[in-house]
Amino acid sequence: MDRIDRKILALFQGDTRRIAAEIGDAVGLSAAAVQRRLKRLREIGAIRKEIAMLDPAMSGVPITCVVTLGLIAHAAPHQQIDRFKRDMQAAPEIQQCYHVTGTMDFVLVVTARSMEDYAAFARVWFESNTTVARYDTHVVLERVKVGLEVPIASSG
Repeated sequence: MDRIDRKILALFQGDTRRIAAEIGDAVGLSAAAVQRRLKRLREIGAIRKEIAMLDPAMSGVPITCVVTLGLIAHAAPHQQIDRFKRDMQAAPEIQQCYHVTGTMDFVLVVTARSMEDYAAFARVWFESNTTVARYDTHVVLERVKVGLEVPIASSG
């Protein structure tokens, strides 16, 4: 990727509905050239997905919890971790799942329609899971900043 690709990515990720001509004006290219570059950036995986960011409350899932979770160490920890990752990918309530360093093994962002629904989710996925040693739930009081934008370096 060159400097122009990075500028295109920086503009595009903030608003994927921005038209190619507008991006082209900002980077000094034609709309067609921007469209070709965006196509290539999708093909090489620099653009993984284009999504709509929904309002959780208006979508019926106003509860967000950040969960830190530790697994029990077994004789085959890699299989255990891989299975847990697959389970978390399959759970629609989980927005994000990070395998991390430190005193816990995972950090999860979980959504729910109510605290009762979250409690039921935790019973199934954490409390009944024989590989989970412990978990802590932090209920989000306010969504101060939410996003997936990646800071784009202009050089390189």
